[in-house]
Amino acid sequence: MIQDILPHQYDVSFRHAEARAEDFVFIFQKGQALLRNEGGRPAVPTCGEVWARWPEMELTFLFSIDEANIFMAEAGELEPEGLTSHDTQIFRELDPPWLAFAGATASHLAVWRDKTRFCGRCAAVMKPSETERAMVCPACGNIVYPAIAPVVIVGVIDGERLLLTRYAGRVYRRPALVAGFVEIGETLEDAVRREVREEVGLELKNIRYYKSQPWAFSQSLLSGFFADLDGPADIRLDVSELSEGFWVNRDEVPDDEDLSNVSLTYEMIRTFRRLGPDGV
Repeated sequence: MIQDILPHQYDVSFRHAEARAEDFVFIFQKGQALLRNEGGRPAVPTCGEVWARWPEMELTFLFSIDEANIFMAEAGELEPEGLTSHDTQIFRELDPPWLAFAGATASHLAVWRDKTRFCGRCAAVMKPSETERAMVCPACGNIVYPAIAPVVIVGVIDGERLLLTRYAGRVYRRPALVAGFVEIGETLEDAVRREVREEVGLELKNIRYYKSQPWAFSQSLLSGFFADLDGPADIRLDVSELSEGFWVNRDEVPDDEDLSNVSLTYEMIRTFRRLGPDGV
């Protein structure tokens, strides 16, 4: 998955670090990532390259991976000479993979910073904390930490069959699993039951945790579960959320190599195909 970058080591501990010319900087402008071109492929600019073009650009230290410090910058109305604008989904496929993970995480923090420019309590301009990863209001003391929304993903199993879905109203048409945000006051297990009941009208038993994944593209932390069908297998689709819901026999489950190392959804689908109901 996108966060699996071993042998590289991700260090998210809060600290202050001086930028070096060889360090990397992710530049964001109006929700887009600005990347340079390297042999026809997008690449991440270094601090040295940014300084050469825009010596006054303010760099914010985010975290480190191995010996490389990762910074973020906001381009504002700057003309991105020599850089190309990309949707942040580009980080699902950027090379090398450890920089793709860094870019996705940086985009998560960029969205949070953009949404916390002003205090939600008194409307004063917020400032970055000097002691922790947070935004602080200098007027009223309000503290806002990075937003991380909990999401459940559910692989519903009926013997040798797996339930797959397709989203409604989205360009994305690949098969997926039932998923949704955890509501206030819910446990993860309660959210699993509710989402499956709401989206496909099915009941569950034997809910078991599989794995988690930070998913920067929706500022979320995904928790994957497998669960067995409890009762009738007739799907009652919530058409406002899904365009399709269908059972697939294990030997017909998609085996998409291209996405297996990116998303928790596809790892779960492939794991069921490989191990079957007794292995998950």
